[in-house]
This record gives sequence, C-alpha cells and structure tokens, in this order.
Amino acid sequence: MHTKVAANAQAMKRWLGKAETALGNHSDRLNAINIFPVADGDTGTNLYLTVRAAAQAVHGDANTNVDSRQPDAAQTDVGAVLAAAGQAALEQARGNSGTLFSVFLCAAAEPLAGHTRLTSTLLAAALNRAQIRAWSALSDPVPGTMLSVMEAAARAAAAVDAGQNGDDSNHALGLSLDAAVEGALAAVIRTEGQLDALQAAHVVDAGGVGMLLILDCLRSAVLGEELQSELLDGLHGYDVQDPHIHTSMPDDDGVEVMCTISLSPLNAATLRQRLDEIGESVIMSQVGSAAEADGNYRWRVHVHVPDAEPAVRLIRSLGEPTQITVSELALPRESKADPVNSSGHEL
Repeated sequence: MHTKVAANAQAMKRWLGKAETALGNHSDRLNAINIFPVADGDTGTNLYLTVRAAAQAVHGDANTNVDSRQPDAAQTDVGAVLAAAGQAALEQARGNSGTLFSVFLCAAAEPLAGHTRLTSTLLAAALNRAQIRAWSALSDPVPGTMLSVMEAAARAAAAVDAGQNGDDSNHALGLSLDAAVEGALAAVIRTEGQLDALQAAHVVDAGGVGMLLILDCLRSAVLGEELQSELLDGLHGYDVQDPHIHTSMPDDDGVEVMCTISLSPLNAATLRQRLDEIGESVIMSQVGSAAEADGNYRWRVHVHVPDAEPAVRLIRSLGEPTQITVSELALPRESKADPVNSSGHEL
C-alpha cells in the first residue's frame, strides 16, 4: 500500500525536478538509440533541455518569465503549476521529442485547473487529454513512438480508475500511477516491432524511453518512492556498452526549423497544410488557450525541410515569427546544448 502520497502542486514541481535530473543522467543512452524520425542522436539532449525549461519555470528561475512569488492560488493549483511549466517548455522546446512533451504537459494541465490535489480520476483525465493533444499536434503521427507510450499510459490509468468506482483516495491514485508506468513500459518494448528502422537496428524508440522515464518520475514524486532502478533493464540497445547506432548511419539531409508565431485559425491551418507540402515532421501546437487582442493565437511550429529559406519565407508570409531556430539535421546539436554531468546539472 502507498503510504507517503503527496499529490499537490509541490509534488508536481518535484516531478519536473526529478525528470530534469533523470533525463540528464540518461541523455547519453537516449541519444545513442535515437534513429527515428531522424538518426541525429539528440533525443536525450532535446528532452533534457525542454524538461529543464519546464522545471526552471515553476521554481522561479531568473532566466524564465515565471516568478515563484506568484499568488498563493497559483502556487497551490496543480493545473496552474503545470500550465506554467508547459508554456515555458513549449516556448523553449527542442526537437520532435521536446515539442511533443511540451504539448503533453500543456494539455495535461487543462483537466487539473482549479484542483489542489491529484486523484486517480484526474490523473486519468490529464493523461488522456495529453495523449490526444500530442497525437493531433503532428500532421503525420506515427505509432511506435513516444505517442504510443503516452497513449498506453493513459489507457492503463483509465482502466484502473474505472475499477475504483470514483475512489479519490491516495491508494487509488497510487494504483493508477503504477498502471500508467507499467503500461508505458509495455508500449516502449512494443516500439521495436512497430517501426522498420527500430526493428532493423534492434532498438526501442528513444523518445518512448524518455517518456517512460518522465512518467516514472511522476510516480516517484507523488508516491514518495525512489525511481525504479530496474525499469529499463533489458531494453534493446540501452545497455551502457551498446554503441551509438546512429553514428554508422548515413547523414540526414535538411534542417529543422522551429519558431513561435501569432496566427488566426485560418492562417494556422494554411501554414500546417503548406508545411506538409514542403517538409516532414510538422508539429503545430497552440501556446496557451486565450486569444490575443487581435483575435490571433500563438503557435509553436516545428518542421523538417530540405532547405530553411522556403520554410522561413512561408512562415513570414503569414505573420511575424519569434524564436526562430534552424538546425542541421545531419549534425548533433551538442554545441547548442549545455553539457550535463552524471547528476543532470549544468557544468
């Protein structure tokens, strides 16, 4: 029986802090097995930096726009804490994996708004909303990725919650968290057989493993238990001695373009359609739920294209983007990432 449950806003902050450290510890191995959708060996780095942005936001880091001296209601509202973290993560997201996690976090916050405590039913609702939003953010979602892991975790938590008959006890929450992690692990193992690239390389999906780690950090933070040290044992390609498989693969041509931009709903739909025509891995997600004074909404945009210029020109034709980044897909982006030591902290 779970006896140390603390499912409040402070636990959500602990979750993100634990996730930052865990992803720092595991970033090298996640990078080592990263071959889908691009074999660029940066999924671990991208997830770490994105989660770090979320964690810093809710701890009032000086480099973020979120002040830890916010009103008490915002400090105790579980949904408000995660919404602030999600928005910061989305604004600073790195790569496919970081962008999808940011979408997941923003969406998970919505059913939790106004609540000061997480329950089994709220967890199930949050995970379900998050996985649906993540799937819909991608123009061409693919099973066998972190999307499948999100979905499996949500389904497992919902199944347990359905059998609790509305029980809002800590024990019921613990059972749902256990089920979510177990479901996520089973989904990670299945990824190898769902994608030809993973099956050929005999590895599981890197983003899926990262999402599994994040969910185990949530379980640990809420239940007051250690991370499950044996959780990743036996995952193909994940042993320390296993090679960085992407280094022997051909370089991927093209670049990754990311930005934030304010668009009307019509222009957002137009941008997604036209990016689909010229690129791949198109992800578009709304930043926040409120319209701006002119009726536009802010969007985070991600796309892989052969050449940046046409994509940037297209984006600028519909609005004025900010935070534009262009990264070569053929090169690991370690030069742009802060190095981390084995504890997941900056050097």
